[in-house]
Amino acid sequence: MAQAPSMVSRVGRTNQRYGAMGERLVAGVVPLSADKTKVLMIQSAGPGGWVLPKGGWELDEATPQQAACREAWEEAGVICSIKADLGQIKDTRPPPSVTPQAPKASYHFFEVTVDREESKWPESHKRTRRWVSFAEAEIALANRPELLEALRRSSMKR
Repeated sequence: MAQAPSMVSRVGRTNQRYGAMGERLVAGVVPLSADKTKVLMIQSAGPGGWVLPKGGWELDEATPQQAACREAWEEAGVICSIKADLGQIKDTRPPPSVTPQAPKASYHFFEVTVDREESKWPESHKRTRRWVSFAEAEIALANRPELLEALRRSSMKR
């Protein structure tokens, strides 16, 4: 039997992986409904409204897929299955937006289907989630080009 996911969200960057150019390696998911008509979005922990689950790929994780599924659990409370590799997406933020707290990143996204939604998850006290249409997600992600690109690369029905 599979081990139950941890109810503790990882914090800090001590185990963070970095790329050859010093960029933070981030893994994320585009969580789709079984019929691919809805995507699951989460409330951003910071400013920015609604986003896709994503976070740092850590040293103890063998693959970015493993990190992406952990982030989906911690941030959205879902157990998911990877269906497609959406590839890497560059961070296009202008220099003033790149800070020591928000360093340059390289994003690796995966299309997933949600196998199970739990009522309690590590970040349920600070995030809500909601299923939205492609059009709603596109509007919500207008100020996040890397997340919008991941959504557009997915096989979600427009």
